[in-house]
Amino acid sequence: MANTYTQLYVHVVFAVKGRANLVARQWKEQLYSYITGIIRQQGQKLMIINGMPDHVHILIGLKPDCNLSELVRDIKAHSSKWINLQKFVVGKFEWQTGFGAFSVSQSRVPDLVRYILNQEEHHRVKTFRDEYVDFLNAYQIDHKPGYLPEDYGIGPPPGDGEEK
Repeated sequence: MANTYTQLYVHVVFAVKGRANLVARQWKEQLYSYITGIIRQQGQKLMIINGMPDHVHILIGLKPDCNLSELVRDIKAHSSKWINLQKFVVGKFEWQTGFGAFSVSQSRVPDLVRYILNQEEHHRVKTFRDEYVDFLNAYQIDHKPGYLPEDYGIGPPPGDGEEK
């Protein structure tokens, strides 16, 4: 659209199903390259990608017509299919349901890039669950115990009959 100027950055985080440590050092760069291709193929800009054996962080520059849920769905579906075709893991590889997505201002991009690059150092002192809860709190996103990525697959906390 003529005369439309945007600068939209989103930090996306998602985990391996069951928080299993399946993304191996030997092939994680290949995975990240594959995910980069998915993002570029959909006309978006990858700023940085990195993670740990149980989760991935991606900073994406988005065009205003991007449907973020569809983009993340495609990233997860195509990358898990690729991992399984490569036979990188014994059994079936899957990403957990859902994801976190957090808007990022231009002034915070350099700090976030450093944060994502230093995942190994960061996770020496903080679990993924604690990291994720910190993001939810920092962005003032309401959340319930039992519905965080680490908790998926075990259902709501005992006695909690409410929907998400």
